[in-house]
Amino acid sequence: MAELSALIKGYREFYKKYFASGSTLYEELKKTGQSPKTLIIACSDSRVDPSIITSADPGDIFVIRNVANIVPPCEKSDSGLHGVSAALEFGVCVLGVRHIVVLGHSNCAGIHSLLNSDNVDGTDFIAKWVNVASAAKEKTIRENPQAKESVLQHSCEKESILLSLNNLLTFPWIKSRIEEKKLKLHGWYFAIADGSLHEYNPKKELFDKIPVE
Repeated sequence: MAELSALIKGYREFYKKYFASGSTLYEELKKTGQSPKTLIIACSDSRVDPSIITSADPGDIFVIRNVANIVPPCEKSDSGLHGVSAALEFGVCVLGVRHIVVLGHSNCAGIHSLLNSDNVDGTDFIAKWVNVASAAKEKTIRENPQAKESVLQHSCEKESILLSLNNLLTFPWIKSRIEEKKLKLHGWYFAIADGSLHEYNPKKELFDKIPVE
């Protein structure tokens, strides 16, 4: 795993690629500002970087990352700090993104904590945060009463993606843009073991594997 010195070396390679090579990408981004067409809500997990997975260039995607890629429902109360909601509003209302992707993944520690609450008992923030997806946990257990823990984990990871997609619809400025066909929602699931990416198909009610060729 990369130590800090390796990250600094990586920065130097980044600098050579985008600033010392004659590339004009950042010069253009400086003049025009950012105008990504896609917003991705991803997990904070260090193994699941949406920019790396999609080979995106700087300026291509607007990214929101948090534990377990959770989208809370819209709440307009003055209590609490709404970081995810603020980032969503910026991406949708200010930048005008055309697509929102909820990107979940296998072996998610946040979902594991949701299913095994004793793992995060006594934490200041983690337990309360993952509990936002408690409906996904309840549905998973209800529909898989005799399943092994690995099956519950896999199922809950996907159910949490669907819950977040539903929670996105509670934001009026997202729902209105979807109805006006100015915005589309997508659910993606990344399998760490084999690198496969799956997209939710609402007609089939399952995640279809995206072809690699």
